[in-house]
Amino acid sequence: MAVVDRVTGRYLAAVFELDEAGVRPLRARLAERLGLSHRAVAETVDRLATHGYVQLAADRGVELTESGRMVAVATVRRHRLAERLLTDVIGLSWAEAHHEAMQWEYVISDRVEAKLVELLDDPATCPHGNPIPGSANSSSDEAVVTLDQAPEGLFVVSRISEEIEADGDAMQLLADLRLTPGVEGEVQVLTSGGPVVRTANGPQTVPWDVAQGTYVTVGS
Repeated sequence: MAVVDRVTGRYLAAVFELDEAGVRPLRARLAERLGLSHRAVAETVDRLATHGYVQLAADRGVELTESGRMVAVATVRRHRLAERLLTDVIGLSWAEAHHEAMQWEYVISDRVEAKLVELLDDPATCPHGNPIPGSANSSSDEAVVTLDQAPEGLFVVSRISEEIEADGDAMQLLADLRLTPGVEGEVQVLTSGGPVVRTANGPQTVPWDVAQGTYVTVGS
């Protein structure tokens, strides 16, 4: 991976992750995602365009160039490998891994990355179910829906969106409710506060904003 500063890597990764989620990476959306002012994002995006990492669209969208995508993919890959190391080997909690991995993704060298892949047996996804770019093991291609769109009945948690991962309170809530990838549950009823789901912890209401970032496969 080309050597870039943390700001460049995180911006490019955010564009990649929005694309991955099917969300048009507009500058305003990037500001929301990164928790920064519109002015700060506009200035940084202009710098990234000057350096050839992104192209700017007429609708204020931000599109990765070939070089920008290479950096974004490498950053996201190392972030998700770091999450795997932190949870599977070091034993950090599932809810905390995302924020800690933000510090690791910039210091993993090519050699360390190769050792991580070997140590972790080239995992297909991060602990939150999101695919690790470049893995030789493909993740499930089953059709998924967000929990807020799931019909009443059985489901299996597939993955948690990167947006929810960045919200420590939401992640702790999902961990407390046992709504983690691979866990089975049942949508019992929809309420004004969100869907009521039953897991091993019994029936619980999942707030709508959290349900919108929780992907599940439905059916028995």
